Amino acid sequence: MTKWEYATVPLIVHATKQILDNWGVDGWELVQVVTGPDGNSLVAYLKREKA
Repeated sequence: MTKWEYATVPLIVHATKQILDNWGVDGWELVQVVTGPDGNSLVAYLKREKA
């Protein structure tokens, strides 16, 4: 069975692509982007296979 690890990452609107690209280089896959708890920010949920 595949084991996964997860990360929750706050996103800065003017740097979203750069933030996601940096995590992607490390093998993280974007699962979902949702509105943050304050209603204005964004939060990304990522996963990658556990080594």
